[in-house]
Amino acid sequence: MIQYKTKEEIEVMRHSCLLVGKAHAAVAAVLKDGMTTMQVNNIVESFILDHGGIPSFKNYNGFPAATCISMNEAVVHGFPGDHVLKSGDIISLDIGVYKNGFHGDSAYTYAIGEVPAEVKQLLRVTKESLYKGIEKARAGNRIGDIANAIQEYTEKKYGYGVVRELVGHGLGRSLHEDPQVPNYGKKGSGAKLKEGMVLAIEPMINMGVKDVIHLKDGWTVLTKDRKPSAHFEHDVCITKGDPDILSSFVEIEAAEKGNGNLAWSYDEGNVK
Repeated sequence: MIQYKTKEEIEVMRHSCLLVGKAHAAVAAVLKDGMTTMQVNNIVESFILDHGGIPSFKNYNGFPAATCISMNEAVVHGFPGDHVLKSGDIISLDIGVYKNGFHGDSAYTYAIGEVPAEVKQLLRVTKESLYKGIEKARAGNRIGDIANAIQEYTEKKYGYGVVRELVGHGLGRSLHEDPQVPNYGKKGSGAKLKEGMVLAIEPMINMGVKDVIHLKDGWTVLTKDRKPSAHFEHDVCITKGDPDILSSFVEIEAAEKGNGNLAWSYDEGNVK
């Protein structure tokens, strides 16, 4: 069942969504080769707790960490450990915050050091596809309109693989609510978008094939051909007018711009 939010609830929820972006920015400011993925996770967790939030993902269905950390060919749901980041890696951070009764949930993919041009393009296109989908997140449209916009831009235009098994979702008092929000589909299909819906729209796009495999750890999802994958996510409220993006990349992008250890230039990647 879809949970519709009042205007007052949306404003409370916005604080959780914005706090996720601030947690991302805290990492983006210091991210570099030589760090371990556990160090990255600890920065995120400490920031969330210090700002009165609770990490949404920690212990969620048994997930062992505050941050989903997925590197290179990992699509989603990787968890931190002693792995050391090196130049050429890309790292997707999916962060959730629970505060004042509502969740915020946002993902962003970073590039460390010297990264090939084709990988930078994957990140750029995936991020741009997120906004293509958000443009369709309007009352009266349908879930399939969002999904089709993302698929057309990434798969049809660039030949990338759009992951089928993993999708976006509704968001609110629960971390995962109805409806599901795929990144592929037909225009005019799926649930009708209505005022008060909040959707976590999150393209997960592979450089190669769309197929994925699940590791025996029960969480980590890899691309089947081991080519890189990128992941970006915003929380979006459906209104009578333009989509209301509750989360923000502004502080993340500013931190990227100021961090000389990140390969993906701010000007190249900034689309909103």
